[in-house]
Amino acid sequence: MKERIEIIARAIVGEPDVVSATEIGGVHTLILELKVAKTDMGKVIGKQGCTAGAQWTVLGAALVKVRKRKVLEIVE
Repeated sequence: MKERIEIIARAIVGEPDVVSATEIGGVHTLILELKVAKTDMGKVIGKQGCTAGAQWTVLGAALVKVRKRKVLEIVE
């Protein structure tokens, strides 16, 4: 799962080498922490959160079969 989000984020940002994702899995929830450079935060979040929302949708579509809640955190 984290590989998919990393690929999307690397395609958007200006500094793709800084992008990393960490997966924290629980029993009922999957937390995905996406780290990007401070200058790329706006690109990853997008205008009114549209880009972050799209990444959240991709994450949700992949987790439908395992029936887990999803959380996408974007940090610098």
